[in-house]
Amino acid sequence: MRILHTMLRVGDLQRSIDFYTNVLGMKLLRTSDNPEYKYTLAFLGYGSNPDHAELELTYNYGVDKYEMGTAYGHIAISADNIVAACDAVKANGGNVTREPGPVKGGTSVIAFVADPDGYKIELIERSSDGAGAGLR
Repeated sequence: MRILHTMLRVGDLQRSIDFYTNVLGMKLLRTSDNPEYKYTLAFLGYGSNPDHAELELTYNYGVDKYEMGTAYGHIAISADNIVAACDAVKANGGNVTREPGPVKGGTSVIAFVADPDGYKIELIERSSDGAGAGLR
């Protein structure tokens, strides 16, 4: 088994597509509009299934905001150079909510970014073994 995608509900689909493509460098892979059921889907990622997990953005017609709740944590993306990745996020209008630095109690270098709906994205500096994929 493997993870295929993660779904987030968004209040403004185009704003979210712009964030994930222009700020985090993902590609819009495909969209699907379902007017009968009043929702639109957009799938984004750094590559597509089956080689890469995707991010599914769901826009439900007429819903422009969701309560975050206390269960959601974050999505994690690796970066070759986390300082450069955060600089690129800022330069493209993104919001870095935690500057790069070591994780509490560990040695991994991380940062956090918030998307337009408030979802947190953790950026993790790629280890020297090159594991993972993400921002470059």
